[in-house]
Amino acid sequence: MSTLEAKLNALGLALPPVAKPVAAYIPATRFGNIVMTSGQLPTVEGHLPTTGRVGQDLLPEEAAGLARIACLNGLAAAAAVAGGLDKLRRVVRIVVYVQSADDFHGQPAVANGASEFLLALFGDAGRHARTAIGVNALPLNAPVEVELVVEVED
Repeated sequence: MSTLEAKLNALGLALPPVAKPVAAYIPATRFGNIVMTSGQLPTVEGHLPTTGRVGQDLLPEEAAGLARIACLNGLAAAAAVAGGLDKLRRVVRIVVYVQSADDFHGQPAVANGASEFLLALFGDAGRHARTAIGVNALPLNAPVEVELVVEVED
């Protein structure tokens, strides 16, 4: 078991199967020692646990938990392309899209669900650049979508 797998298990988590694309794209692609994921939804066993707008249909704290799930799905996609979870070296950047009510402005707090998870898993190698964006709609009415850029072992 790799160190990252052990940390994941200590958090009570396991790497899920890579989510199947819902359109014409691939879950992740590698360019040199960088892996970029497509936007990952917070699906669990192929289904969204909840849908809707943050600040209207669900609380920011709930959405932060969903951002963590979407981030875990992104790690699964990155690991599949990199040759395993133990090949992931450092998180470079994440983008968190938050399907937001018109008057909701707490996107950074929602994105912290993903950011804090990455810090817990990778330690200092989990420190990353980040963008948190409020949007009007996301695929399948998902509350959040997360993209990752990860440095991998050569």
